[in-house]
Amino acid sequence: MKRLNYLMNGLVALALIVLFSQCTGKTETQTADAPAQAAAGLSGMKIAYVEIDTLLAKYNFCIDLNEAMVKKSENVRLTLNQKAKELDKQKQEFQTKYQNNAYLSQERAQQEYNRIAKLEQDLQALSNKLQSELMSENDKNSLQLRDSINAFLKEYNKTKGYSLIISNTGFDNLLYADSVYNITKEILDGLNARYSSPKK
Repeated sequence: MKRLNYLMNGLVALALIVLFSQCTGKTETQTADAPAQAAAGLSGMKIAYVEIDTLLAKYNFCIDLNEAMVKKSENVRLTLNQKAKELDKQKQEFQTKYQNNAYLSQERAQQEYNRIAKLEQDLQALSNKLQSELMSENDKNSLQLRDSINAFLKEYNKTKGYSLIISNTGFDNLLYADSVYNITKEILDGLNARYSSPKK
């Protein structure tokens, strides 16, 4: 009787091992086939990429935005430099007068000192305001540029039918791609044809 129990337990264990190995074999086969199935699904995808650095360097709208920002930055720099020179001149005059006891009273010297300190605070506030305006305008320009490119890509892709258009900035996003998938020139030509530069 004991022998029969051992035999039955052995058969059950053997059956479980066979069943388990068959299930595992199916899972491994399915797992091994998964990349092939995914690749078969992806093979129908149409993919391209655009070199963003080239686009930004040669897209006339981007060039015009950059030139406008350079001019504004230069104007801000000149304005702040001019005001800083005037302030330095007034500081030096105050220092000279103070050292030569040119002020009628200590109270009058303190008033002049306070006036110059206020000018310095005003200059710092103006600098912060102008720098903030430049940053805000730069952000606005970036949005306009991105919207312009995205709107063009939507129109362009209506006839081209790409599943995916990837941006490539140096080696940041795309490590390797065959140049046959590079549509930068097409996109650049289309963007520049659509953009009319303002009269200078």
